[in-house]
Amino acid sequence: MPKQYVSNSTESSRMFKSDLLEALSKVHYSIPLFIFIPVIFYFSWKALFVGQLPVLSFVGYYGGGLFIWTFTEYFLHRFVFHFTPKGKIMERLHFIFHGVHHDYPNDAKRLVMPPSVSIPLATAFYFLFALMMSEFLVAAFFAGFISGYLFYDMSHYALHHANFKAGFWKKLKKHHMLHHYAEPDRGYGVSSDFWDRIFGSTFHRTNEN
Repeated sequence: MPKQYVSNSTESSRMFKSDLLEALSKVHYSIPLFIFIPVIFYFSWKALFVGQLPVLSFVGYYGGGLFIWTFTEYFLHRFVFHFTPKGKIMERLHFIFHGVHHDYPNDAKRLVMPPSVSIPLATAFYFLFALMMSEFLVAAFFAGFISGYLFYDMSHYALHHANFKAGFWKKLKKHHMLHHYAEPDRGYGVSSDFWDRIFGSTFHRTNEN
């Protein structure tokens, strides 16, 4: 594998000539909290109080949404964010999607998904799930799915900017840093390494030790 370019700068690299597009590509890590915590509460309320969904059913569908998010996170990171670009246009798209983050991993304004991307994606996933579940079941499921997304976004920021001393978070940070600095074609899980272990994309032993 050719050596990857990685900048140690904490500054943002300009991606677009347009000031508007440039502004839309950056986001403070707290913004997803303000957008999606109300979404989680709304759909939880809708399932439990409007739909009168039994608590156990709510917990089951909420947990199902969380679980499906973990796979979605892995799938998007591995097959969408890390697709192999062919041609100048695809190389540019790859850089916009994810390449800029690998080149400038310390850029604090590009560590969580900007609303210009997260809101349309969340909307698309909601309508996809709504094709398969009734109104109040999808409300519980979607609340769990968005909770998983929010945990992923906040975890991603913390893994790049917090120092963990021991336990789960230290292990998770090592997993993600190996993805950035050693083997970018492995270790696609961010909030968990579960699917990496399932699909055999964990790191080679020499890097894990």
